[in-house]
Amino acid sequence: MKRIEHIGIAVQDLAGAEKIFEDILGYAPHKRERVDSESVEVSFFQTGESKVELLATTDAQGPIGEHIQKRGPGLHHLAFHVDDLQEEISRLETLGYRIISGPKSGADGKIIAFLHPSDTVKVLVELCADAP
Repeated sequence: MKRIEHIGIAVQDLAGAEKIFEDILGYAPHKRERVDSESVEVSFFQTGESKVELLATTDAQGPIGEHIQKRGPGLHHLAFHVDDLQEEISRLETLGYRIISGPKSGADGKIIAFLHPSDTVKVLVELCADAP
């Protein structure tokens, strides 16, 4: 694991959440992107080597829509940057961790996979690698 790549926060109102983080960080997001395969629109704030990723659903039945319905808005996942996604998946599976999603394309030019939160003290952990 190289670093925390980003912290994902599920939000109901993307523009409203962007305003809050603009106030806190003192600058605007550097990128907005729609990821149709995940039914989300995301907004990124660069914070040093890491990012804050705001996720708003584009479909109430999508992963973020369902998350907000069950748990409300707030922290969704913690993402770590890795050099070789398949190598990290293999290493973690050997240790008994389960992959619940991925590898697949994600936002910001990444290939991603998620670990089962039951294996990671109820924290949804995302592994991210730069897409080839």
